[in-house]
Amino acid sequence: MPYKSKAYRIFEICNTTFLSLLAVLCVLPLIHVFSISLSSSAAAMGNIVTFWPVDLTFEAYMETLGNDNFIRSLWIGVQRTLLGTLISMTVIVLAAYSLAKEEGRFRGRTVYSWFFVFTMLFHAGLIPTYLVVKGTGLTNTIWALVIPGAVSVWNLILMLNFFRALPKELEEAALIDGAGHFTTLFRIFIPISLPAMATISLFTLVHHWNSWFDGMIYMSDASRYPLSTFLRSIIVAEDFTKLGLTEDDIKNISPRTVKASQIFIGALPVLAVYPFLQRYFVKGMVLGSVKE
Repeated sequence: MPYKSKAYRIFEICNTTFLSLLAVLCVLPLIHVFSISLSSSAAAMGNIVTFWPVDLTFEAYMETLGNDNFIRSLWIGVQRTLLGTLISMTVIVLAAYSLAKEEGRFRGRTVYSWFFVFTMLFHAGLIPTYLVVKGTGLTNTIWALVIPGAVSVWNLILMLNFFRALPKELEEAALIDGAGHFTTLFRIFIPISLPAMATISLFTLVHHWNSWFDGMIYMSDASRYPLSTFLRSIIVAEDFTKLGLTEDDIKNISPRTVKASQIFIGALPVLAVYPFLQRYFVKGMVLGSVKE
């Protein structure tokens, strides 16, 4: 066992206590929302629900899962997230592999690299971007949600630096054996780069799942809203017509409990995916940060 000084042990205890409290503060709001979704209308409207359901009932979830508007927006959100992550990762990996080459092997590499960096420093703005999306006929389609932001320059730089840190001998050995660039990429670079790719994929997935603003400006038809935009119209604008509740339902079920159930269901996909990517995520954050 390595020796730990008294000061180090005190720091370790304080650090563990602080991080534990921080984790509890992050989890408590989700528990509170879940408790409201399982509580009765009177308890939710009376603000007596804390971290445990009052008058347990599943009516809010039954109404939510029976709401065609919610199910449709949920499916659009899933499509947007999967399609957007796939397109983004494909473009980022291909671009990073090319830009990771030396200037002697890829002429103009520096020019292309600065082209991407320029777009990160100087954005065209909301109005020009909207005019381009509208001019290309992408409005009211799912492509308006995934194509404009397909290339994240920050993620591209992370992937590029990761590829450049890989031993050059691996690629040289593959080229000597007769492998082409695609074979080298898919057989060598991608398997080795799984931690970095999983980290970037998680960032991209969370971005697409939580993004609501682009759905609001690019979709004039509310039936084409992704889940995040749909929830925003309910929570912020408080447009209860999209809840799918009748007058009799509102008498028996509080809109607050239905909104809480929809928020909790909307958070589940990311919570379900994160544990599977966590081991890659932690490794990808530190891999390549220390050189021997």
